[in-house]
Amino acid sequence: MRELRMNQMTAENDNYKKSISVDAETQKREMMDHLQEKIKALYLCIIAVLNIKINELPWYKSISSKMLGFFFRLTIAKKMLFGYGALLALIIFISIFALFNLNRLNSINNSILERDIPIIDASDVMIDAVLDQELFASRYAILKTPDMLEIFWDRSSWFEETAKSLRNIPDSDQSQINMLNSYHREYNESVMQILSPPEGASPADVMVFEETAKTKQEDIIDLLKTMSENALAQQMEKTGTTAVIGSLAFKAAALMCAVGFILSLLAATLITRNISGAIKELKLATEMVSDGKFDYRPNIKNTDELRDLSDAFITMSDRLRNLEAKNLDSSPLTRLPGGVTIEKVMGKRIETHESFAFCLMDIDNFKAFNDRYGYAKGNQLIKDTAKTIKKVVSEFGNEDDFVGHIGGDDFVLVSSPERYAKVCDEVIADFNKKIPSFYSTEDNNRGYIVGENRQGKRDYFPLASISIAVVTDNENKMDSYIKVGEIAAELKEYAKMQEGSVCVFDKRVGNEEYSGFKNVIEFPKNQNPHQEIAVCQEEVL
Repeated sequence: MRELRMNQMTAENDNYKKSISVDAETQKREMMDHLQEKIKALYLCIIAVLNIKINELPWYKSISSKMLGFFFRLTIAKKMLFGYGALLALIIFISIFALFNLNRLNSINNSILERDIPIIDASDVMIDAVLDQELFASRYAILKTPDMLEIFWDRSSWFEETAKSLRNIPDSDQSQINMLNSYHREYNESVMQILSPPEGASPADVMVFEETAKTKQEDIIDLLKTMSENALAQQMEKTGTTAVIGSLAFKAAALMCAVGFILSLLAATLITRNISGAIKELKLATEMVSDGKFDYRPNIKNTDELRDLSDAFITMSDRLRNLEAKNLDSSPLTRLPGGVTIEKVMGKRIETHESFAFCLMDIDNFKAFNDRYGYAKGNQLIKDTAKTIKKVVSEFGNEDDFVGHIGGDDFVLVSSPERYAKVCDEVIADFNKKIPSFYSTEDNNRGYIVGENRQGKRDYFPLASISIAVVTDNENKMDSYIKVGEIAAELKEYAKMQEGSVCVFDKRVGNEEYSGFKNVIEFPKNQNPHQEIAVCQEEVL
């Protein structure tokens, strides 16, 4: 009998859910049809407005001409702001509209998840609990086993805990929950009177208890079904609302995106037509300059930033013409001018009979350092040496002093006979101060590194130093750069034979002695320079 009643109630519940679902679907279709009719009417209105020949109106040409004239007189930045301002406003509006609808959908979904579904689930659980109580009470009445009664009260606790959880659901009807608890208490009391009749109770009294228990059970189930049906109806209604909101939001966003696309296309067309000619002319000028035609002048008649850009481009072309000649032979490592520029500078000074001091600088024991510490650290030493030379020249040299990088670890300084000694002495001092930081603590303490010489044999190499060979021309006796280079190479050979960093100047060309600088020495000390170099070589060996 109990199973028959459960099947009957389940069938009734399913039929009601189907009817609710059908009603919700019908309501959803009616709302969508109504919305489509409104959109269709709006579309027809827009088409009707667009079919008006606006360009035939008398005021149209005057206003459009003034607006275009004002637009094209703006700077490029203002044109961009004007052209994309409407698009930006539309994007902001679409974003706000989308966020508003998403918030509505989120609120509805949260309401379904936090209220409707929990009520439906709790109602099903509580109906099962009451029916289970009836089942185990019947079994206890027949078998008289305490386990059945224990399960009866377990299902009762289950019912009460679920009812308690209903109170925590947002917007739940507390009066219905109180009524449920009241019905359930009366149901439990009636069942216990059936299972344990009071003293003196007649069979008729027991039948009354059974009827009361049945009535309370039906009241509980009916109330739970009502709560479940109401929650299900609200869930279906909210689901239909979310579908309508989603469809409306999609269509509205699509329409606004289409309008935004058209506006952006119009703005881009207006701006492009105004500045495309100037850009093409600048592009052509760029191609001409890239081909080495630095004399090309772009023909731009705009009065906005493009005209300023054209003027700046012409100035840049002139500077590029001058820089190209200097940078063709620049060192990629130090960015200093190379051999071609050095030769031009020296040739000009010799040609104009301007006195000079040609200083050839070389890092001693650089190969051993490079082999010991690697290519990267060797490059760093070269770059740091270049920075040192430029810094010292800027502090102690002349404004027109020239610093170049022949290649590898060889540098050139072209200064004046009056300043070179101070500059070279400071270069040596700064170099000697920094060089220990490039070596390990062990090598610094030892004062040398161990490596292989050019013959591939194990050898000992002192820490790196810098040798400077100076050729001056106070009396304008030099007639070619080649002669200066030959003398500098001879002096450098002598300088590298000295211990540590040293600057050697040529005594044979009328230099004065610079006794005030400890790192500046004269060459030769006797009348036979080749003999003096040989003696130094023997001392080194």
